[in-house]
Amino acid sequence: MASQKTGRQWRATRWGGPETWEFAEVEVPEPRQGEVTIEVRAAGVNPADYKHVSAPREGLELPVPIGYEVAGVIAAMGPDTEIASGGGAVGDAVVAFRIQGGYATAVTVPAKDVFAKPARLADEEAANLLLVGTTAAQMLDVTHVRAGETILVHGASGAVGVSILQQAAEIGARVIGTASEASFARVRRFGGLPIAYGPGLAERATEAAQGPIAAALDTVGTDEAIDVSLELVPDRLRIVTIVAAQRAQQEGFHAVFGAQPESQAFRDSVRGPLLELAGSGRLQVPMARTYPLADAPEALAFLKEGHPGGKLALLP
Repeated sequence: MASQKTGRQWRATRWGGPETWEFAEVEVPEPRQGEVTIEVRAAGVNPADYKHVSAPREGLELPVPIGYEVAGVIAAMGPDTEIASGGGAVGDAVVAFRIQGGYATAVTVPAKDVFAKPARLADEEAANLLLVGTTAAQMLDVTHVRAGETILVHGASGAVGVSILQQAAEIGARVIGTASEASFARVRRFGGLPIAYGPGLAERATEAAQGPIAAALDTVGTDEAIDVSLELVPDRLRIVTIVAAQRAQQEGFHAVFGAQPESQAFRDSVRGPLLELAGSGRLQVPMARTYPLADAPEALAFLKEGHPGGKLALLP
């Protein structure tokens, strides 16, 4: 398989929403030493894809190629190059994260961010595993969740929440997860005990826990989620959010984001183990639907509605 010379790629050419992006024809560079060109079979879709280009950000210059994770096959390898999981050859099925420019037909990326794709994962599942998976892993890590503990997860039926449920089960922790009643089945499917958010949440969580709640992990960022976490978890260093940064700073609990250097280092370190977990069938990626790559803005509009019921993927 020869490396592609040109391809199509979604790029932000000015700050704003997906409706302002361009689906441009671009050069796909030949891979140098330490690089790999991937023919993209599926691109993962995440809120970060549009949030990170909605307004000017320090260190980011236009145009910005969109997309942090893909699954595909190796189209070309630079000289004396191995992928992160070892080896690698043209035609091998791979996953790449954290990269830039994954909303594309082909992309040349650092080989250190490329891993062999577990055979049991479909391309669209593999392309959606690592951003949410590494986020969930870091939330469990910073709150020191241990076997036998009961934890509270706000937004347990969302993409990050579902990954937390599965990874907490691997640790041996018990999860009480907030969700809408329509999503209770998904929380139960992945081992959580669902409770409805809304008035009386603290009382419902306390009743469900039947004992102390050791940690709270917030994926929604509402005042209710933060207030209940602070009420029920005595140690603020065992509370974490990925949304409510201002409240975290004010109240003295953790806020983690992919752009933080410590977050990047941790999330990079767990990519291989998470892929192994998925390869064994113990970490699943529920999918909602797929879209053609050319329809990326429509996919993101659907994602912004807030309840897609699973992950989305773009298929070139």
